[in-house]
Amino acid sequence: MTSVLVVHSQSLHRLGLHMLLAAEPDLTVVGEATSDAEAIRMSAALGPDVVVMANHVADPNGVEAIRRITRPLTPLPATEPVRAGGRPPRVLVLTPSSHEGYAYAALRAGAGGFLPQDATPDELTAAVRIVAAGDAVTTPGVTRALIDAVRQERPARTTEQETGLDMLTERERDVLTAVASGWSNAEIAARLSIAPTTVKSHVSHILAKIGARARVQAVTFAYESGLVRPAA
Repeated sequence: MTSVLVVHSQSLHRLGLHMLLAAEPDLTVVGEATSDAEAIRMSAALGPDVVVMANHVADPNGVEAIRRITRPLTPLPATEPVRAGGRPPRVLVLTPSSHEGYAYAALRAGAGGFLPQDATPDELTAAVRIVAAGDAVTTPGVTRALIDAVRQERPARTTEQETGLDMLTERERDVLTAVASGWSNAEIAARLSIAPTTVKSHVSHILAKIGARARVQAVTFAYESGLVRPAA
């Protein structure tokens, strides 16, 4: 059973999301939050698997809320509430398709996936399951925004990124490059002639070595570290 916390400032939308998700036999809604601050507190107290956040595009605190919700369990500042559950929740953001810039900032903060606000019920429930499993959910617009931002900013590779790259084996670099290219585990397995379970193991090791919380952050790392370069 995948537990979900719904975050939306409007009660009617919260109710709709709650009813939609709770109707699925493998999903359970453990709470509703009306603001970023409440989402942080409830995430810590309830320890949901996934936090579905919507209606936060205009709020500059939204990105910081994602960062705090997805922060690793240890070490935690003394001011942070003690978090229930085992691992940090994963965040699925529902955002208008015209706000890819916000999506990029949220990705860097730790969001595990994005879905347009006009997504179908089936797309939403499928996205929750995918994010809960640690995989990424993005739209073509978000992917383009990520590539464009890296191309424009050309951020200098940090010491942390250098260390992360140095820790990767040659095969792990191959797998990370494939992940950043948008390949699924099955596609990576077929193209690299390895078993799907081996791909999954490689991805887990990559995430641990580079300090990424989910697959989508590994994609960001691949571009920002220079391992993968955007096409001209």
